[in-house]
Amino acid sequence: MTAPLRRMRSSKQPTMEQRLEALDWEGLGSELGMRGCATLASMLTPDECAALSSLYASDAPFRSRVVMARHGFGRGEYKYFAYPLPDLVARLRSGLYPPLAAIANRWNEAMGIDTRYPDTHATYLARCHQAEQLRPTPLLLQYGEGDYNCLHQDLYGDEVFPLQVAFLLSEPERDFTGGELVLTEQRPRMQSRAEVVPLRQGDGVIFPVHHRPVQGTRGIYRVNMRHGVSRLRSGHRHTAGIIFHDAR
Repeated sequence: MTAPLRRMRSSKQPTMEQRLEALDWEGLGSELGMRGCATLASMLTPDECAALSSLYASDAPFRSRVVMARHGFGRGEYKYFAYPLPDLVARLRSGLYPPLAAIANRWNEAMGIDTRYPDTHATYLARCHQAEQLRPTPLLLQYGEGDYNCLHQDLYGDEVFPLQVAFLLSEPERDFTGGELVLTEQRPRMQSRAEVVPLRQGDGVIFPVHHRPVQGTRGIYRVNMRHGVSRLRSGHRHTAGIIFHDAR
């Protein structure tokens, strides 16, 4: 199930802010509750995907590069953006945050967690910086044939925003095969559940950073989430990750 954009009256390409405003956030919240993830169909244009992917060849927009195999994270590599973030990345981060903060606050209330998130991302970043988490976390990931990403959680300090968004910048079956996003859910006293998320170029997916609430027969309980990427069978794959807390 995806959350399509409501039909725009203008023939012009809507701005990023218009695209975000047009999303059915109530439906996305319900989808997150049912599946543990929610898809944003065609959020980025092919030109926007190409522009973001092309940044990987330069070191200028980034603060660091990570080769996964050196750390046991898998195979492939990624780069963290430096401040100031590229315009599109900054607009996605600030525009996605408010509706996701509302969902995160509902989740924490349901799980009996006292933490609440402010309305704007700038205010939340100030909280991160007070916790000495100063380094930006949005990133670009690059995979080639045989590459994969082990199941993990993107935790960078004590301050953690519980939702993140990934955007697929390459087109499956044209640019690459394999390389599916995989989510796993570790349920108390039960076997883990896996969810494979099919995406097309320009699609985004919202998913938990570390845990989410689930309705059980005896009330709401907390499940632990991890995510990764299955092995690429051919080609090259680029992904942009939007993480809302900064890192130590």
